[in-house]
Amino acid sequence: RENFIHLCNPHLEKMKEDILYHFALGTGTHDFPTLFGDVKFVCVGGSPSRMKAFIAYIAEELGLGGPGCDYPNICAGTDRYAMYKVGPVLSVSHGMGIPSISIMLHELIKLLYHAKCSDITIIRIGTSGGIGLEPGSVVITRQSVDATFKPQLEQVVLGKTVIRSTNLDEQLAQELMQCSKEIGQFNTVIGNTMCTLDFYEGQGRLDGAICLYDEEEKLQYLKNAYDSGVRNIEMESSVFAAMCNLSGVKAAVVCVTLLNRLEGDQISSSHDILVEYQQRPQKLVGYFIKKSLGKV
Repeated sequence: RENFIHLCNPHLEKMKEDILYHFALGTGTHDFPTLFGDVKFVCVGGSPSRMKAFIAYIAEELGLGGPGCDYPNICAGTDRYAMYKVGPVLSVSHGMGIPSISIMLHELIKLLYHAKCSDITIIRIGTSGGIGLEPGSVVITRQSVDATFKPQLEQVVLGKTVIRSTNLDEQLAQELMQCSKEIGQFNTVIGNTMCTLDFYEGQGRLDGAICLYDEEEKLQYLKNAYDSGVRNIEMESSVFAAMCNLSGVKAAVVCVTLLNRLEGDQISSSHDILVEYQQRPQKLVGYFIKKSLGKV
């Protein structure tokens, strides 16, 4: 069963029913193997609208849908997360920040387990701030590091600090990199991703409501991050990597950079340019899924 989801929780076996509250799903009310048993690829991202756009895109790419097709939200019973499915692909929103994606992942991993899914690949697709890269570059994460550049997630459990690894699957990262080379449409790099606890001070911005450091200190911090191998900054990758590792799931993070943080803090590109940038991770992961299914 090494290719199946591994649950690090013996208590679940004693439960008569498992209610996935934030998905509005439950083992007593839904047939998980029938609904989700064929899933092989799970793509997660912050925005519900972006994940709906992704499922429409991948449906057309796989020949499973076309323009005008509707894809119902499986989690319509709640407003916390949105979930869409077409063929072997599940697309789920996770909100913003470590707490939000952590809650989603607990329930997603249990969903895949109850559905008896095997050989699962989970990929986070999203946006980020780049360091030393042209805006629009795509970063495939090697390691997620914390704000001190350590490849770890520090979490307090029952009052005690627990350290968890945040390495991501190296082979999967290389496969995605090869896919980007085959597409040949945008710059892609493999590098470390810094995962922070907030968008402003935690990422060294000068434009938040509170800022007690100067521009020189900010730039020195970002240069130190670059020298340590960091190429982009976001707010979800550490717990994503840690939880996928503990569950035995092959995982990757693919984020586009919306700006170069060495040159500024505010995202000033036009709406049309930002929309095109945000489609780049979708194109790369969509091509990877097609190639994995022998449809390229």
